[in-house]
Amino acid sequence: MADVFSSVKRSFIMSRIRSRNTLLEILFFKKLSSVTYKLGYRYRKHYKKLPGSPDIVFVGKKLAIFIDGDFWHGYNFLKLKKVPPGGYWRKKIISNIERDKRINRELRKAGWKVLRFWEHELEKKPEVITRLILHNLKKRGLHGIY
Repeated sequence: MADVFSSVKRSFIMSRIRSRNTLLEILFFKKLSSVTYKLGYRYRKHYKKLPGSPDIVFVGKKLAIFIDGDFWHGYNFLKLKKVPPGGYWRKKIISNIERDKRINRELRKAGWKVLRFWEHELEKKPEVITRLILHNLKKRGLHGIY
């Protein structure tokens, strides 16, 4: 199936899709900060020193957190059949899924705890995700070691 937009229009549309600092992320960062900062925890956003540039990193605790977009990271995309027609998108999403798995392995091998949350989970249950993050911070101990 051919694209309904011209290549110029498609390029413009795609340029508007943000990969970081989305409204959802910004709202969650505020909520997370209000809880973690009171407890003395500090984090970095979009930490480029680690594979995959995790969305949130508690460096001292070696805790890396990713917020994965449902479409781009393939949330049940085969099961739910939400893949647009055409081979390009199928290959793109499958390669994103494989890259995520590789990044998880690399970080874990380096001693990092990796948490991944889906965009729809963050929209519906930000308090639950905040509690899970706090639980993992406390579990990591004083120096990020179990």
